[in-house]
Amino acid sequence: MVGVLVIAGTLVGCASSPPGGGVQVVDRNQRDRVTSGQYIVRRGDTLWSIAFRFGWDWRDLARVNGIQPPHVIYPGQRIRFSGGATRTAAATPQPVPKPSSPAPSTPVVVANPVPRQPAITTQPKPAVSQPARTPVTPVTRSASGWAWPANGTIIGRFSSNGSLNKGIDIAGDLGQPVLAASDGTVVYAGSGLRGYGELVIIKHSDTYVSAYGHNRRLLVREGQQVKAGQSIAEMGSTGTDRVKLHFEIRRQGKPVDPLQYLPRR
Repeated sequence: MVGVLVIAGTLVGCASSPPGGGVQVVDRNQRDRVTSGQYIVRRGDTLWSIAFRFGWDWRDLARVNGIQPPHVIYPGQRIRFSGGATRTAAATPQPVPKPSSPAPSTPVVVANPVPRQPAITTQPKPAVSQPARTPVTPVTRSASGWAWPANGTIIGRFSSNGSLNKGIDIAGDLGQPVLAASDGTVVYAGSGLRGYGELVIIKHSDTYVSAYGHNRRLLVREGQQVKAGQSIAEMGSTGTDRVKLHFEIRRQGKPVDPLQYLPRR
């Protein structure tokens, strides 16, 4: 399914990626919080990933769009970045059409769907089997509870200037373990955010999330609980030109300098 973006400006992306469909594509760190236009939900999106992409706190984005718990969204639904709290999609519940293939054994939660579209929720996705628990490496935490997500040299530093880096880049070896920087829940695991490659986003509290980009392989699934030091991915070069980890910490949707939270080396 092709997503449609109607924004007065740009789609957050990677500068090395070519423009498509007449939409200007810029560096993933070019824009701060988007405050105009709308985004059309596509398959694989979650409220978390949309909020992260456009610089929002997920609670604010849910409130502006009238999205109630359990925060169900649908392909084709319009997510607005301005205006008051208004409901998106159809207000009258309608039955979901039967798929051509046999229905899955796990029921899908449906509320206020757009006709003929399956639901997407921020809850754990149905899984064929429980994901195996990945190794947990003993780590040193800072006073605020954060640990380094990978060993390696810092090759890119955070800048508060909206046109520069919204996190840090750590060089490493292909396949090197990427670790959760603090305890939390995986709220996104995929490659749907252009410019980040294979990406993991972890929610640590109602205030903080962290992001781990450019991985070779993801080892965790959405909805999975993780501990600080637990392996969540293998370092790679997806979405970029060299092997590295792009790491961000966001406070209420706003990027902050990870070096202010991580232990001193």
